[in-house]
Parts: sequence; C-alpha cells; structure tokens
Amino acid sequence: MAPQKSAIAAAAAVIIAALPAFAAGDAAHGKRIAQRWCASCHLVTDGQKRAMADAPSFADIARRREDAKALANFLVDPHPKMPDMHLSRREIDDIVSYIRSLDPRPRPPEPGVDKDERPRHG
Repeated sequence: MAPQKSAIAAAAAVIIAALPAFAAGDAAHGKRIAQRWCASCHLVTDGQKRAMADAPSFADIARRREDAKALANFLVDPHPKMPDMHLSRREIDDIVSYIRSLDPRPRPPEPGVDKDERPRHG
C-alpha cells in the first residue's frame, strides 16, 4: 500500500502545482472580446487602423508591465471615460491574458509564485 499512497501523493502534487496555469485566462478568447467591446476606443490588434487618440493601445498597456491583478482590478472598476461593460470574472481574466500576451519581453514571475519550487513530499 505504501507505494500506492506515494503515487497518489505525487499525482496530487503535480495537479496542485499545475493549478495556477489552469487559473490563467484564455488569451484567444480575450482577443475576441477586446475586438468586440474595446476596439471602438483602443487599438487592440496590430491590424486595427482607428482608435481614440487619448485611449492607450493594448500593446502600450502590455508594455507598462502592470501585473495581472492590477489589470483585472482596473477592468472590474474602470475609470470614468471607460464604460462599465459588466464583464464576468472569466472575461476579465481572458482580456488580461490577451493584453499580457502582447508584451514580447519575458514575463516576470507573479508575486507569490516560485516557478522553481519543488513539491514537498509528506
């Protein structure tokens, strides 16, 4: 039985370690949402030709290096010029993932996440 418990514990550790990746949004879906709801003011893709002059492009927002939580909080409670689109938590996560995908630089680790941490055996 001990080898079976060890295998179960190892499998649980792998699943737990992968949970932050599953919590990330879907960038492709975020792009589609942004093209539908945000493109009237912001440049959301390279191919887009028109936007409002005072609205930053999504690529510019990505280059600012705001962390995912700060971007999500902004979308939950937007500034006065930006309409409240009543986005779901999932839609917000998807848009944040899309915006962050536009930054070509390597992404720094999220606060509180140690990518090199190994699962502990207990």
